[in-house]
Amino acid sequence: MYLYLVRHAVAHKRDPDGWPDDSERPLTPEGEEEFVGAARGLATVVPEVEIVLSSPYERAWRTAEILTHHAGWPAPQEFPALEPEVKPEKATLALETHADRQSVALVGHRPCLHELAVYLLTGDAGGADMKIKKGGVVCIEFDEAPEAGAGTLRWLFTPRVLRTLADQHFS
Repeated sequence: MYLYLVRHAVAHKRDPDGWPDDSERPLTPEGEEEFVGAARGLATVVPEVEIVLSSPYERAWRTAEILTHHAGWPAPQEFPALEPEVKPEKATLALETHADRQSVALVGHRPCLHELAVYLLTGDAGGADMKIKKGGVVCIEFDEAPEAGAGTLRWLFTPRVLRTLADQHFS
């Protein structure tokens, strides 16, 4: 299985007055625009995935929708195990229902997504320091179903690299 971990694009800063419920905090217009280019670049590397699972938080959900519209990936399905504070063990357990898939995309947040990536690669959520930029993507490969320490890092792309791939492909 190829597992693609996508960090949500650039969102507005926390603002209790504007978004008393942080789960409703949206992407910035610039964040959306930049991620459209990143999604197009990602489509050149990963033209299709079988399923897109997303945190239900607005900023992650909108990022997943952009992947649908600009990368041609399937419409997202809600996956609460990707909410910001969910432990990697719980997210990995929730992934078991998709173990028969060959390619799965997960759209989520920091710290959950970073900890999940490290957990899948090392077996310990604190076993390494990995930074996934907003709008960045990590590809982890598994011989079997995703489990702690069983993954192999294939690549990690920043949104800038993805936009460059789009520019090269579409120019």
